Amino acid sequence: GRVYLGRSPGGKPVAVKVIHPHLAGDPQFRRRFDQEIAAARRVGGVHTAQVVDAGTDADPPWLVTEYIAGPSLQEAVGEHGPLSAEAVAGLGAGLAEGLQAVHERGVVHRDLKPGNVLLAQDGPRIIDFGIARALDATSQTTRTSIVGTPGFMSPEQFRGREVGRASDVFCLAAVLAFAATGRRPFGEGPMEALGYRVVNEDPDLAGVPESLLPLIAAGLAKDPDDRPGLGAFLERCSALVEGGEPPLPDAVTTMIATRVAETAALVPAPGGTRRLRLPAARGHAPALAAAAAGVLVIASALWAIADGRDEPDTSGTAAVQATPTRTP
Repeated sequence: GRVYLGRSPGGKPVAVKVIHPHLAGDPQFRRRFDQEIAAARRVGGVHTAQVVDAGTDADPPWLVTEYIAGPSLQEAVGEHGPLSAEAVAGLGAGLAEGLQAVHERGVVHRDLKPGNVLLAQDGPRIIDFGIARALDATSQTTRTSIVGTPGFMSPEQFRGREVGRASDVFCLAAVLAFAATGRRPFGEGPMEALGYRVVNEDPDLAGVPESLLPLIAAGLAKDPDDRPGLGAFLERCSALVEGGEPPLPDAVTTMIATRVAETAALVPAPGGTRRLRLPAARGHAPALAAAAAGVLVIASALWAIADGRDEPDTSGTAAVQATPTRTP
């Protein structure tokens, strides 16, 4: 599948996620996609990407969300190195606040990682609720399936045990350790090796600022009951941020500004575009959320999302007007 940059009828940038047909035919993938949209609708807030519209049972399925113009934490640290102690504290405060909102709406993310944290001009955003679960879910996948991203999974995820709020706390601590050091706290390697380290060994926190070390170490406790709550992260990180949100490194700020400028340049005026027909969901009203009917899609800077990988698409640039159409 692909994610397209687009523009809503009101002129705001949006992301249009269209699922590849071969994945759309997989019942298990369909369930996960439905689950992602349901979770994203429940948690829409200041630190997440708002859902604009979706065709969950369309062929192929699609999802339109707010577009966040900014690099991922993975990109920023990979290109420009670890963040300062103050910037990590600001990041921690924003992510803790976002996760609190997610949990208050009865959802646990289960896949918080540097690639799922976007650095925007107004603060960090949490994206990709593809494996999120409702906290009141009783499905076997909640307790017995191993889901997540190795290197940023909690011990209970590796053990296939019940995953709750404390698992997101562990992932948050791992993400902050990465932001502060540029390294995964449990190193690299195959899933089996990472799983053993996460469950049995202490994390490598060399380079984590002293001001954040006790908090991050506690967040990486093996026992979920031994981890602090998100309130403790928010309180401590906020206390370390003096005079408002600390500035990110100049190079990262430039990355964000560049993404914003590129987005503005890529989204042209609606006149003179041709139409791309987005299939409507079965049983969906013809109005199909007028937002989707007017989405302007720019087929450039596309990212392949099939097979769990993010790869650039080099298919070129074309502006099209997205219009839903019924499927048989």
